[in-house]
Amino acid sequence: MTYSGAGVGREGEKKPYFLINLSVSQIQRIYCKYNFFFIYCTTFLCQGQFPLTQNVTVVEGGTANLTCRVDQNDNTSLQWSNPAQQTLYFDDKKALRDNRIELVRASWHELSISVSDVSLSDEGQYTCSLFTMPVKTSKAFLTVLGVPEKPQITGFTSPVMEGERMQLTCKTSGSKPAADIRWFKNDKEVKDVKYLKEEDANRKTFTVSSTLDFLADRSDDGAVVSCRVDHESLNSTPQIAMQVLEIHYTPLVKIISSNSWPEEGQSIILTCESKGKPVPEPVLWTKDGGELPDPERMVVNGRVLSISFLNKTDNGTYRCEAKNPIGRNSTEYVLIVHDVFNTLLPTTVIPSPTTATVTTTVALTTSTTTSATAISTRDPNALAGQTGPDHALIGGIVAVVVFVTLCSIILLGRYLARHKGTYLTNEAKGAEDAPDADTAIINAEGSQVNAEEKKEYFI
Repeated sequence: MTYSGAGVGREGEKKPYFLINLSVSQIQRIYCKYNFFFIYCTTFLCQGQFPLTQNVTVVEGGTANLTCRVDQNDNTSLQWSNPAQQTLYFDDKKALRDNRIELVRASWHELSISVSDVSLSDEGQYTCSLFTMPVKTSKAFLTVLGVPEKPQITGFTSPVMEGERMQLTCKTSGSKPAADIRWFKNDKEVKDVKYLKEEDANRKTFTVSSTLDFLADRSDDGAVVSCRVDHESLNSTPQIAMQVLEIHYTPLVKIISSNSWPEEGQSIILTCESKGKPVPEPVLWTKDGGELPDPERMVVNGRVLSISFLNKTDNGTYRCEAKNPIGRNSTEYVLIVHDVFNTLLPTTVIPSPTTATVTTTVALTTSTTTSATAISTRDPNALAGQTGPDHALIGGIVAVVVFVTLCSIILLGRYLARHKGTYLTNEAKGAEDAPDADTAIINAEGSQVNAEEKKEYFI
């Protein structure tokens, strides 16, 4: 089989310019070889000659490293160009006059460059080109992070009165992307805040502000309020601004007693604790709305009131008052002086004597006296914690028993001494039938000799 090719002459006629005589088997062999070369090229050579790059993120002011690699390169040139399509490096030859751009490594398989002191204007898409037929390219995006400025807290005017509303604002600029602001009070995060984000004039960075709004309380005095700025460019080291709060408030007053059960003859110390800002002036002590009645026993030393040798007249309401330039406050303590507590309280009961009289020929009167047992009353807790006998208690009981016995003997002896004795009674016989007294006397004269003697004994 003969194949011929033709060209066009000056006059437009076709003229043959080659002539090839090939058989059918030869054409088939050439076709197969061509297909094998095409498949091998596209499968192995073409893939190995494709440039590879990676996106890069760098903090503003830092250094960015751009690397382009080719696994299989048959001595083909590599080139880096910036987002404006300006050539930075062609193989190992520098093309752009920029002192910040330097060559790191140049070979048939790699072209690496570095850009120092990166600015926000350097951000964009960089291109690595492999000059094959056709030219192959790979893109790498350079992201530049804007570092937020150190935050500042505004809106605080020292001092702040208790109950006033406070608005603290934390602000930072120059962050890209927008920074995050968090509030803390004594290391405890405050969630209820306002957040505002604004784009800067360069249309690349942002200004972020946050406002903390609350009512001033005495518990906030001395508290540390901090504003923390978090951003990926800070490498886990946030920027923090702090403000110490100063809150002025009226005094808080409290009385502390040294004796919870004051008794007569004891002493007591009352301490008036006052806390306020500014510091309260010396406290004022009063009793029942007036001055202290006994300055000799009631001594005031600063915030302490000492009362010695307590008695019932000391009962009453004691008032402690403290004040500062913000205001004044007071509290009261009611003092009740108790009786001296006795461990043993003896009680003696002596019943009334009873008399029984028997009337016979001789009348006998007897008297029975009952001695009562001494009853003692004591506090069940008075001897708590003692392991041995209380000799004072035993002696007291013995003394009471002896005393009761002596009293009973004395009363019984006195009673017997006053009622003991004998006497005679004469009854005239026959006087019962006499009509009158004269007749009874006459009838009784003759009977006196035989009169009976009656005796009565009183024991």
